[in-house]
Amino acid sequence: MIATEFVTQVATVLQQGTLAAPEPKGINTEGVVTFFASNIAPILLAVLGIIFIGRASRGEISKVLTSSAIAIVGLAFIAGAATLFFVGDYLISLIFA
Repeated sequence: MIATEFVTQVATVLQQGTLAAPEPKGINTEGVVTFFASNIAPILLAVLGIIFIGRASRGEISKVLTSSAIAIVGLAFIAGAATLFFVGDYLISLIFA
């Protein structure tokens, strides 16, 4: 029973022609970035906050301030990179449009 159904389906495909290759699917990079920004980044920031609070409660204020400054500078670099991405996109569309 199963073999006969398989054979009829194969015969139908062969009569219609060769199987077409499926269209290649790209990676949804916008979805990946949105997922990272909405789910992963807040968790990482919360973990950093807990570490900073733990250090501050032990009296390591200078280490907390240094780590906080490094984190703020890192966030500034990330924001700058995102800004440059949008500015570059705007300039390309302005020049080649």
